[in-house]
Amino acid sequence: MDVVVIETRPLGDRSYLVHDGRVALVIDPQRDTDRVDAAAAEAGVRITHVAETHLHNDYLTGGLILARTHSAAYLVNGADAVGFERVKIADGDTVRVGRLTVKAVATPGHTHHHLSYVVTDGAEQAVFSGGSLLYGSVGRTDLVSDDDTEKLTHAQYSSVRRLAAEATPDAALYPTHGFGSFCSSGPASGVHGSTIAEQQDTNHAFTDPDEDHFVRELISNLTAYPSYYAHMAPANRTGPGPADLAVPESLDPAELSHRLADGEWVVDLRNRVAFASSHLQGSVSFEYGRGSSFTAYLGWVLPWNRQLTLVGAREDVEKAIRDLSRIGIDSPDAALGTEPSALAPGTAVVHYPRVDWDRLLHGRSAGDVVLDVRRTDEYDAGHIAGAVNIPLHELLGRMAGVPAGTVWVHCATGYRSGVAASLLQRAGRDVVHVDARYGPS
Repeated sequence: MDVVVIETRPLGDRSYLVHDGRVALVIDPQRDTDRVDAAAAEAGVRITHVAETHLHNDYLTGGLILARTHSAAYLVNGADAVGFERVKIADGDTVRVGRLTVKAVATPGHTHHHLSYVVTDGAEQAVFSGGSLLYGSVGRTDLVSDDDTEKLTHAQYSSVRRLAAEATPDAALYPTHGFGSFCSSGPASGVHGSTIAEQQDTNHAFTDPDEDHFVRELISNLTAYPSYYAHMAPANRTGPGPADLAVPESLDPAELSHRLADGEWVVDLRNRVAFASSHLQGSVSFEYGRGSSFTAYLGWVLPWNRQLTLVGAREDVEKAIRDLSRIGIDSPDAALGTEPSALAPGTAVVHYPRVDWDRLLHGRSAGDVVLDVRRTDEYDAGHIAGAVNIPLHELLGRMAGVPAGTVWVHCATGYRSGVAASLLQRAGRDVVHVDARYGPS
């Protein structure tokens, strides 16, 4: 058995191509299926089966597209109500993929009908746990509904034990979530691989002997998650179509100026340093790259289902279109280039100051506002005296609540505060971007 990992770092997820050298099973593919096709071609294998562990909340699946393209069997829990043809699979069912035996194991918790898959090839075994057992954690249990959270958390505690009983201790573990995904119930470990036995020794879902205590602790530590999640599972139930990853023709400068004047959402992908020093009035900063959670924050912060125009270098625009397609933000327009004045000559080019922590602590004037855009749990763990806390994902809806005066905005690293500074300036406020790691002294 060979397992090819297909990583989606912007969302903190992994998909898998599992094969015997001849035929392959794909688990939890994302919507941009060309990556899976390329992995299968490189391995010289034919995709005969595609399986979902659950109806995903954080991305649009490519499972239906991939299965249709390869005339593969599409394995989806028969208990899930979906609007497409699939091969219904349930707890205890087994499927042969070449010489591989694939067994479905019910592991409710992340969702009601979550399945994990135990794949066996002779003496070798691998467990594909989706959003159940993660490296050092488990999948969050509050995405279905508030009323179901406690029940699902108890189920998650039982499910990891059920999964461990179905597999050998040395079985390799391959979760879908837990690499920065908001689908994790807590910070997952940074390891690149693990086994069932290692998780039994270290994962709190195993090491906490008191189920009720585990449930209370997990629920109390759940933090906010992106608002676009509300759109993912419904779309996955109907079966997403293929993504259009083509880069559109660059907008005419007059059209870009018109969109900015009309208050449309124009997203500048350049790094936040360049944006702060020079950008088109009315544009907003969502820096692409540098390990940022670009996709998650853009989908979380901006209004859903509005036309977007991406501004930046062609390479960044191309990558951003791919990333956004994974969460159902399709067909953005583009203005290709990195010199603001050349992209929309009729629009003012503006800027705002960027400062370090020393300037924030010692350089602001009386009457200035310190705005902390970290999540509420981060703020509660420690903050600057007198700072106003409005989490970034709430800022557009609470803009009127930002006190009058120059706003010095900070977060934990500078990324979220860069987004916030651009939103505040767009709303007509005087801003100072504190572009530094959180560290008051």
